[in-house]
This record gives sequence, structure tokens and C-alpha cells, in this order.
Amino acid sequence: MSTPRWVPEQWRRVGPAVWYPVLGVVFLAASFVPELHSQGTVLGSVPNRPFDGLAVVAIALQSLPLLVCRRWPVPCLALVSLGFAVDQLRGYHTFAGSALPIALLTVASRLDTRRRVTVLCCSGAFVLLSVAIHWRGPGDPLVEFVLFYLALVLAWGIGVWMRAGRLAEAERRRRVAEETLVAERTRIARELHDVVTHHVTAMVVQAEAARYLTAAPERLDQTLSAVSDTGRRAITDLRHLLDLLNPDHGTDADGGAGAEPRTPAVGRLLTLVEQTRRAGQPVEFTEEGTPSESTGSADLVAYRIVQEALTNALKYAHGRRTWVQVKHGGRAITVEVGTDGRGSSVASSGGGGRGLAGLRERVDVLGGEFSAYPQTGGGFVVRARIPGGSAS
Repeated sequence: MSTPRWVPEQWRRVGPAVWYPVLGVVFLAASFVPELHSQGTVLGSVPNRPFDGLAVVAIALQSLPLLVCRRWPVPCLALVSLGFAVDQLRGYHTFAGSALPIALLTVASRLDTRRRVTVLCCSGAFVLLSVAIHWRGPGDPLVEFVLFYLALVLAWGIGVWMRAGRLAEAERRRRVAEETLVAERTRIARELHDVVTHHVTAMVVQAEAARYLTAAPERLDQTLSAVSDTGRRAITDLRHLLDLLNPDHGTDADGGAGAEPRTPAVGRLLTLVEQTRRAGQPVEFTEEGTPSESTGSADLVAYRIVQEALTNALKYAHGRRTWVQVKHGGRAITVEVGTDGRGSSVASSGGGGRGLAGLRERVDVLGGEFSAYPQTGGGFVVRARIPGGSAS
């Protein structure tokens, strides 16, 4: 018969810290039940003896230490073993003798150091007890003591198995925590790359252009204003990303912890294109379909693809024709960004590979398709199909 599902959950809810005292009280009370006198563990053939004051001491030594067994397992085992020895040598054979394997199992499951010394001490104590019982009894066969020792070894083995399972679970949780931390750092690093590279590249291009506009004050003023606007947008995006590193981030109503950094609202793609145009890059922008109000991560990934591709266009194909096509389909968002002209071999690496490689990872996570390749006649094209578009 299978174990009901509520049993493990109930065990975790109540906890061993409660069950140990319960067992200690049960052993203590049951040992004084007249029908259970001399019905406990019997090792050897020492004649049964009626209970006396020393029997009460033996019962207390075997039962009461279970109240603190989880906190102090080794002292508990020592006291229980002492009580068990008195119990067997005197011939009380109380019900409390059943506490010995429980104490042994607890030590095996919770002891982290000096395990070998503990095993040797327990084995040596058992040998001495067996010799004493054999001397007091009528000469019991050796196999009886061997079988009892194997039973204790089984209890120790169960405790070792429980300890291994607990350590494996702790290791699994540690790995999950490390993987989560690495993933979060990677995500933030990717966001920093996307934000900083695009804004700073635009500012550098605009500042370089300003050097040649001293004879045209109106155009110079427009270029410097564009640099200022780009800088303010960069500061805003960086401030938001730095907020993610704040332990209190996401505890208020503004957003939950672990949320994607500010999903771009509908229309920010056009703002991104206008910013690139003001940096001196001719960009043709077309958008088909109606963006969904809840596209999840797809909207953000589409935005980052356009941002990265336009950043590469500014860096490696400045002044050349660039086009951006975004299509909001029934189940996906399709993005294509391309440039005319040379510079394809440099752009294909994405300035060291982090940008395009990061975009490919984002699209793969969502189960989409991503490609980036140079055109035959010059230029570079980035295409992506991102699941999660508007439901039409």
C-alpha cells in the first residue's frame, strides 16, 4: 500500500523536533505499563528481574534524553546506551530499550564530524556489553549478538542515508541559488550592455558631428540638444537598472522582484528610430499590425533587437541607408533591421559578440528564431521571430 501524500507534508509541518519528545514520553509511559514489563528488547539470556529503583533510572536514561536528541544527539546516545546497558545487565528488559536504535539513527543522520570515532566507540561499547551479558548469562551463542549488532548497523545505515539525502538537497538548493544569481547577473549585464552601448554610441556620433557644425548654429544647437536628450534617457535607464540591485526593489506596488526592466511601451520603437535619425543615420521605419497590450517579454526582446541593430548601424555603417520593419502577427512579433553598404564583417561580430549573442539567447529562451548575416552586395541584416505577439 502506498504512503498517503499527506504523510511527508505532515512530517515537514510538525517536524522531528516534536516527534522526538513524543517518542520519549511514549517509551517512558509504556515502560511502566504492567503488561509490558519484561517485554522489551532482550539481548542474551539474562534472567528477567522485577522492577526496582534502578529500573526507574534505566528507563529514564533511555527515554528522557530523546527530548533533546535532535539538539544534542551524541550526549543523548551516550545516556541511552548507558541506560540500555543497565537494562540488559540487570535483566529488566524494559520497553524503553527501543530508544537505542532511534538515538543511533539520529547521530548517524546529524553528526558532521568525528563520525569514525563515534562508530569505533559504539562498536567497542557493544563488544564490552556483549561480553558482560555473555558472562552473566548461561552462555548465549555468538550469532545472537552478531544479529543484534547488524540490526544496529542497519539503524546507522538508515541515518547515513538520511544525512546524504539532506546534504544532497542542501547542495541542490545551493546550486539553484547560484544559477539564479548568475542568471540575474547575466540579465542585468545584458540590459546594461543594451542601454549603455546604444545611448553612448548615439552621443559619441552626435558629438563628433557637432565638431563640423560650428558654421551652422541652428544645426549645432539641435545636435547638442539631441546629445542632452540621449544622455538623460541613458541616466533614466541606468537608474532603473541600478534599482534592480536594491534589495528593497519590487516590494512596493511599482513592480515585483525579478521583473524585466521596464518593458517598452507602445510607441517607444518610433522614439528609438527618431533618436537614431537625429544622430545622423537615415532610418526607414515600418510597423504592421496592432501591438498587443500584454505581449510579455516579446515586446522587450523586439525592442532590444532594434536597439542593438541600430547601435551597430551607427558604429559600422554610419550615414548609410537603414531600415526597420516590425510586424505584429497573431502569435509572434517579426523584426527585421538591415543596413546598406560595407562594414558587414565588423558588424557581424556585434562589437565583440556580446550584443548579437545576447539577443540570440533572449529569442531562444522564448522559443523564437533569430538570424544575423551580411548581405551579398554589402550591408547587414538581423531578423527575428519572437513568439508572444498580439492575438488577432
